[in-house]
Amino acid sequence: MSTQTAQAQLLETRDLTRTFGSGDHVVRAVDKVSFSVQPGEIVSVVGESGSGKTTLGRLLLRLLDSTGGEIRFRDQNVTTLHGSKELKQYWRGVQAVFQDPFSAFNQFYSIKRLLAKSLNVLDERMPDKERLARVKSALVEVGLDPNDTLEKWPHQLSGGQVQRVMIARALVVGPQLLIADEPTSMLDASLRVTVLNLMMDLRKQHNMGIIFITHDLGQAYYISDRILVMYHGQLVEQGPVEEVLLNPQHDYTKRLMADVPLLHGRESILAHTNGADAESATELTMFQPKTV
Repeated sequence: MSTQTAQAQLLETRDLTRTFGSGDHVVRAVDKVSFSVQPGEIVSVVGESGSGKTTLGRLLLRLLDSTGGEIRFRDQNVTTLHGSKELKQYWRGVQAVFQDPFSAFNQFYSIKRLLAKSLNVLDERMPDKERLARVKSALVEVGLDPNDTLEKWPHQLSGGQVQRVMIARALVVGPQLLIADEPTSMLDASLRVTVLNLMMDLRKQHNMGIIFITHDLGQAYYISDRILVMYHGQLVEQGPVEEVLLNPQHDYTKRLMADVPLLHGRESILAHTNGADAESATELTMFQPKTV
């Protein structure tokens, strides 16, 4: 895990809020959430379904407008950005990996076309030769052979391969921050670890900040430097991952951890997460956290 250092914050939220409805029927999906992410840091947002973590992710990606507070990226207030020109500039620095890669892709586009179109965020007039070079480089970086992948369609790839293509689609832009919303939930146990290790490698190589949104405490424990716990739209606890998950202070965090047997620290959390069967649990416990 990387050590916190005194450096400029990559992203910061200040009392970020999103409500739905009005009057007696108002729902505070995200309620005055404040946190920050530094370059090269992985921060996990955990909580049960309905806790507000996915809404938070959509706010950070500017796919949803906030109703209060602000988001600052590289010390610029990006909360009020609107229109394709302003948002494209923001998306050059902030990209996403979603839960279901198949629904995120146009199934009638080849992998080559899907990745090349992503570069429109940078420059729609980019020469085809440069586009292809960047696309190939991104595929290699996520462990895919461009010669075997570029001309295929999403339905011709496995779930793990499509998720890697989605990561490549983010990488091709050269972002400084990656927001990953449940990126492994549709993969089997062995592929989950592969994707987690890939993201950890990418942060090391590019000094990329990552916000990892998950309901899975084992994955959060494995990948994170810091962890944020959300409950009913509020950030109820945050801090270094070891401190929060091994010595939780808030009652909600304690309840989450009560379902995870802590027999041997990190390995036990991994083994018992997501109801993994015995074979998957054995495979997961073989992986030790990487140091960066």
